[in-house]
Amino acid sequence: MLYSFCATDRGPLLVAVDDDGLRHVEFCEGESPQPILPEWRRDDGGLRPYLEQFEAYFSGRLTRFDLPLAARGTPFQMAVWATLCEIPYGQTVSYREIAEAIGNPKAVRAVGAANGRNPLSVIVPCHRVIGSGGALTGYAGGLPIKAWLLEHELRVAKMNAG
Repeated sequence: MLYSFCATDRGPLLVAVDDDGLRHVEFCEGESPQPILPEWRRDDGGLRPYLEQFEAYFSGRLTRFDLPLAARGTPFQMAVWATLCEIPYGQTVSYREIAEAIGNPKAVRAVGAANGRNPLSVIVPCHRVIGSGGALTGYAGGLPIKAWLLEHELRVAKMNAG
């Protein structure tokens, strides 16, 4: 596994890839966060194409990623994550709407759990999922980062529309 960091206004974003593609993306603190394993190797140059897309996203120049994704999960998690990728940039949906979209309207809590296990933060936009009442709920990077990502996307979407 190769990894590097993308600088953001909310701290470093860990980006990790293997031969299959993007495996892990996570906001972190410092330059030695978990879950970096001893066998992982830092490769800033090799990950440059990945980092460029994240940099373009955070600067407002990119609204849709074009990177090979290699997340691993259960069939249910994979279905949830695929549905998350269909949420339009700058918009939000509820956990219930995701459950309904995957054909399992009673699986709202399971959708929340799958969201929490999303290994590709930002690129698989779990930050775009909110509570039924519109409240920001749950985000592995913390609610302040979730709010920041949503505000960023809303600002860029408005700028591109006007």
